[in-house]
Amino acid sequence: MPIITHRRIFFILIGALTVASIAAIVFIRPQLSIEFTGGSLVEVAYETERPQLAEVRERVHALGFDEPSIRESGERNITIRTRTLSPEEHDQLLAALSNDGAEAMTELRFNSIGPSLGNELAIKALYAIAGVILAIVFYIAWAFRQVSRPVTSWVYGFIVVAILIHDIIVPTGFYAVWNYFTGAQIDSLFVVALLAILGYSVNDTIVIFDRVREHLRKNAEDEIEQPFEEVVGSAIYETLGRSINTSVTVILALVALAVFGSAVTLNFSLVLLAGVVVGTYSSVLLAAPLLIPMARLFAKKEEIQ
Repeated sequence: MPIITHRRIFFILIGALTVASIAAIVFIRPQLSIEFTGGSLVEVAYETERPQLAEVRERVHALGFDEPSIRESGERNITIRTRTLSPEEHDQLLAALSNDGAEAMTELRFNSIGPSLGNELAIKALYAIAGVILAIVFYIAWAFRQVSRPVTSWVYGFIVVAILIHDIIVPTGFYAVWNYFTGAQIDSLFVVALLAILGYSVNDTIVIFDRVREHLRKNAEDEIEQPFEEVVGSAIYETLGRSINTSVTVILALVALAVFGSAVTLNFSLVLLAGVVVGTYSSVLLAAPLLIPMARLFAKKEEIQ
């Protein structure tokens, strides 16, 4: 059982990836969209050649806006994120971008959200993620309530929480790097992707944990003494094919969405893609193997008592 035998190596590799993801989040600090911070977002598409970004910055800065974010998007598009604009300021910005009508362009979108509403949406997003994690913990503790040895039902729940936190951190770290190179921002679709990742990841983990529970129950009924490491190893390998096949199917669908979908769903599909990969390996290489050191910890406590 290589996964069980070499679990410490997998723990180290996954730990290193988690630390790298945290570092990316802390140092890169991916930008929040105007949905969470408030402000105005304008995206325009030029019909012919797009002007140089430096030239566009000069035109916009001449209007006196406070440090707007100006980025290229697509082949001929430019996206500008700034404070909330009045209708007059919006018209001035469009005039500056078109060089007073000298350059033909089309406004693709204009969104404007107040700071108070943005802050409220950010808080609700955090509540949603925390609520999902809390509900999952109580559900697992209840579902595994009849499992007390070698670890209690609460241990299964807390391991799942640790896995879910990992499964959020790593895709967020990936998105931070993606933000650094492309300017992608954290928006409501990003939050939706994280919630979907939580559901997908916990499903894989519960399947393995449930198989562990079934083995423990059967061994108790048949009075079979089987090392807990073997029980966990058997549960992993019995569900490994299902986990891989399911993940490959989802990954293929997400790759198709990323390649052939619109620009609006690109970031969403990439976050989900990273989350599916992370959720698959964390369930197999981290969640189930973590039961073994926890079982040994409980055994030592019993010996002391």
